[in-house]
Amino acid sequence: MAFINKLKKEWFLVGMLVAIGLAVISSDLGKSGGVLHLDAVTGIGVALVFFLHGLGLSPKAIKEGISNWRLHIFIQLATFAIYPLIWVIFGSTFLAYMPSALAFGFCYLFVLPSTISSSVAMTSVGKGNVPGAIFNASLSSILGVFITPLLIQLFMGFEGAELDLMASVISISKLLLLPMIVGQLLRPYLLEFAQKHKSVVGKVDKYVILLIVYSAFCDSVANGIWSGFTISMLATSIIICFVCLLVMVHSLQWFARRFGFQQPDEVAAVFCGTKKTLAAGVPMAKVIFGADPRLGMLLLPIMLYHPIQIFYCAVLANRYAAKSAQAEQLATD
Repeated sequence: MAFINKLKKEWFLVGMLVAIGLAVISSDLGKSGGVLHLDAVTGIGVALVFFLHGLGLSPKAIKEGISNWRLHIFIQLATFAIYPLIWVIFGSTFLAYMPSALAFGFCYLFVLPSTISSSVAMTSVGKGNVPGAIFNASLSSILGVFITPLLIQLFMGFEGAELDLMASVISISKLLLLPMIVGQLLRPYLLEFAQKHKSVVGKVDKYVILLIVYSAFCDSVANGIWSGFTISMLATSIIICFVCLLVMVHSLQWFARRFGFQQPDEVAAVFCGTKKTLAAGVPMAKVIFGADPRLGMLLLPIMLYHPIQIFYCAVLANRYAAKSAQAEQLATD
């Protein structure tokens, strides 16, 4: 019974595994141009997800977080400069020992923006600067529309294929940014409805991601992309994700303390600066790489990194919360 309850709690991670398994046995159904026409369905789904993100963003909380410019610079540099530096240093090594699609998947992971919901949630649990986290996570998502395609163009060149940068930025803006703006504009009228149906609204992004993962893996299975992939390669990918997260978390902690950040700002910096978005990363990849059959392997690093970051950051958030409670107790004694 405890095992079943655990599966229910982690239904999204289980769902990703099920989606991959279904793709192996039914790739013709979900592939691009297949019977289910998931390429069109997921496009509508992604627009809906970011409309709901815009609907949920509190302008008041964002305004409260604007003034802390040192925190903003720190987080955005961590996301769009320090993380990509990992690829600059180790990219040639990845390409030497991995299939190119998997290696470029790590490149894609490193240039993605931060998450919104889980960054803010972890900051809240860790007694951090929540307005600062809301502002920076939102800013990261907006900047990512422009910076992520630019860095991909700079780093990848995906086996000689040229990325139409302007077309990608326009497509991503239409897919992610425009629905977000519309959601923000309609917030005064629809927020009450969204809050009433919070249990359903909060799961829409996960349902859409599962559909995109299924579709991407159907394409890659149908085209035989996984024929040379091994268990040892999967294990290596998991280890790389975990090591990168550990290095980034503890590096940002060290730098935050050296720059004189108080603990609330450190908490926001660590959680916003180390997280990478699966919710935006999957649809962005669909836009940037189109129906490329290697999309499934390209998405593997962010799919592995996502549960690792959630687990480790949850542990870290609880440690921060305990430290904050201890400090409050000492202050009252």
